[in-house]
Order: sequence, then C-alpha cells, then structure tokens
Amino acid sequence: QVQLVESGGDLVQTGGSLRLSCAASGDTSRILIMNWYRQAPGMQRELVARIGSSGITDYAVFAKGRFTVSRDNVKNTMTLQMNSLKPDDTAVYMCNAVVRVFYSDSPVVIWGQGTQVTVSS
Repeated sequence: QVQLVESGGDLVQTGGSLRLSCAASGDTSRILIMNWYRQAPGMQRELVARIGSSGITDYAVFAKGRFTVSRDNVKNTMTLQMNSLKPDDTAVYMCNAVVRVFYSDSPVVIWGQGTQVTVSS
C-alpha cells in the first residue's frame, strides 16, 4: 500500500515562504489524485490544494495567487510552494493520496502525519 511522509514545515515570519514536500512510497503507480489539507488550532480541517495525475490543479480561495502545488511522478513527490505567508496560514499541513486498489471499484484515501507550519507576526 501507499505511505506518505510530509516535510518542510517550519517557523517563518509574515511575508516569508516555505516549500512543503509529500513523499510517497509503496505502489505509487496507483495514485490518482494528491491533496494538501491543513488544520489550524480550534479549526476544522480544510482543503488547500489538489493535483491530479495529469497535472490539473485546484486551490482553495485563500491559496490562489500565493500557493502553488506541483507533482513529480518520477520522484513520487508532491510539493506545495507557499509564498506571502500570513499568521492565518499557521496550521498542521498534511497530504493525502487517492489510490486505486485492485480489490475494489472505489479508491481509498491514504493520509500522512502532517508537518507544522507557524507564521509569526
């Protein structure tokens, strides 16, 4: 099965940038869509960005124009480039993968453990 590990979270100042990575291992050929989510303290988990196997992307309103998601199918890595960071971006960022499985017509969703992003004012 697929396993996911996030990295790149750090403490940055307002206006700074971070690049998050989500490294996939296992049967990565079965990954259909990969997503970035985030969850801030006291808040619900929310979608940040997603990217399909063809490279088509979608972004949350708060991410448009500031964040860029990309996918390297050779290295099996999804990247989230975050620019112009704000204190409201402080959250645990986690990735998931929508994976096609042989035993079901429905895909399954695999989650990583998350990486902490803190933006100070």
